[in-house]
Amino acid sequence: QVQLGESGGGSVEAGGSLRLSCVLSKYIEKSMGWFRQAPGKEREAVACIDIQRATRYAESVKGRFTISQNNAKTTLYLEMNSLKPEDTAMYYCAAGIYIACYSDSWSGQQDYSSWGQGTQVTVSS
Repeated sequence: QVQLGESGGGSVEAGGSLRLSCVLSKYIEKSMGWFRQAPGKEREAVACIDIQRATRYAESVKGRFTISQNNAKTTLYLEMNSLKPEDTAMYYCAAGIYIACYSDSWSGQQDYSSWGQGTQVTVSS
């Protein structure tokens, strides 16, 4: 099973930017995703990238966040721009069980089998 380790979180003011990284213990030919969970709320999907680097995003982050990978597909990134206080959450990367980010299921946790420990993002107004 692949191990995942996130980094890059921190505290920024609204309008600022952060780039999260997620290092994989090995290459896997699967989709990858980012999720987040705010205090008192359920974990929600943020973005997904498939093995052909096609992407999907939650409506709340479209146009502001970008998911990507390095060439070797051993590091996953989430570039976050124009951050808002409502983006404050623990962010998790996850390894998918499919090669694609299926439109009807990519945002569900059941499509992912391995999770990192998370990195905290705090956006102040």
